[in-house]
Amino acid sequence: MRKAIGFLLILFLMACGASKVDQDVTLVQRPVYKKAQNMERPIEVMDTPKEEAEMMEEMETEEEEIGEEEAEVAEEQVVEESEVSSETAPSGEEMEMSSEDTMEKAPMAEAAVPSAITGKGLSTASNVEEIMTFLTADELQGRDSGSEGIEMAAEYIETVFKNNNIKPYFDDYRDELSNFDNAFNVVGYLEGTDDKLKKEFIIIGAHYDHIGIIEPKNGDAIANGANDNASGTTTVLELARYFGNTGNNKRSIIFALFSAEEKGLLGSKHLAKRLKAANLNLYTMLNFEMTGVPLVGKDYLMYVTGFEESNLAGVCNMYVGRNMIGYLPKAKEFNLFQRSDNYPFYNEFKVPCQTFSTFDFTNFDHYHQVGDEVGLMNFDHMAKVVNRSIPMIESIANSLTKMIALN
Repeated sequence: MRKAIGFLLILFLMACGASKVDQDVTLVQRPVYKKAQNMERPIEVMDTPKEEAEMMEEMETEEEEIGEEEAEVAEEQVVEESEVSSETAPSGEEMEMSSEDTMEKAPMAEAAVPSAITGKGLSTASNVEEIMTFLTADELQGRDSGSEGIEMAAEYIETVFKNNNIKPYFDDYRDELSNFDNAFNVVGYLEGTDDKLKKEFIIIGAHYDHIGIIEPKNGDAIANGANDNASGTTTVLELARYFGNTGNNKRSIIFALFSAEEKGLLGSKHLAKRLKAANLNLYTMLNFEMTGVPLVGKDYLMYVTGFEESNLAGVCNMYVGRNMIGYLPKAKEFNLFQRSDNYPFYNEFKVPCQTFSTFDFTNFDHYHQVGDEVGLMNFDHMAKVVNRSIPMIESIANSLTKMIALN
């Protein structure tokens, strides 16, 4: 009997080994992306309008109030969710299944496409958490382009658009790719309110695909892609919710979630060519990539790739009345301007098209690894990215002249 107990104890200790996160290598030990190259030049930051400074003070106060309310609601939700999960917890035999057996199972009921978050108001940490939790669920199998998992993500994006007054830009929300089989962008449209300015467009985008199933680590083979790029997708969805319910944009806005970015920017290449062929009057394209964790040791909230290509950073800082958008030397070193979905639009339209990010090569070690999990994301930071971007985008959408220009 003692020998049996000892043997069981050894098995238990072996099962409690190092977590998969501990096994990941850091981003600086491997290529960041494998797409293209670019050079950059510095710009001048403009003065701050008094009105924008006052607006930001009001928004910060509202963010603090919302944060307190969300903390109370979150506690109640945790209790409710724990009660539900205890009723549906797997049996001991189910928990002992191998990772391969688990991946072969049909999607769980809990992974059904949830109801969309709707209504006016700023983003909150709980909103962000709800969206991120679904997009990074194991049942979505890492959102590989053309997979059943990314289909579920697309259904959710469509639901968010439909329930927040964002219409399809084409006949329906799905923009089938011409350069990759069984894949599509999800493209929504919010018409501008000004008879003249609504003919000018702003594109707000992010890629919603990831790399799917990869080499297992500690039994986990699903690259959930939380920071890359469920975070950028969540940012775009929360911006779509806000603007879809406020309707205060004079210029028209296209909200685009791209597929097949991980295959070589194929989704954005397809859409850029399609819109260019249709003679879209594009003012600027704002792309969001890897915004899940805050920058380290910086005096700005986000950096923009291709900092020197245009005056975008300076104009944005002027609009919001603070040093919100900065310059990251590493972005130039790794040529990030040409390595995300902003670049195909720049190539086609030759207007300012740039990517906003808060990944600084020191604050996240799990790029393209199974360790890119939702538990590592900072939801308060992500809500701040959305809320600080709102007055920036409002000003871009409503300015009487096009202040953003290429250098």
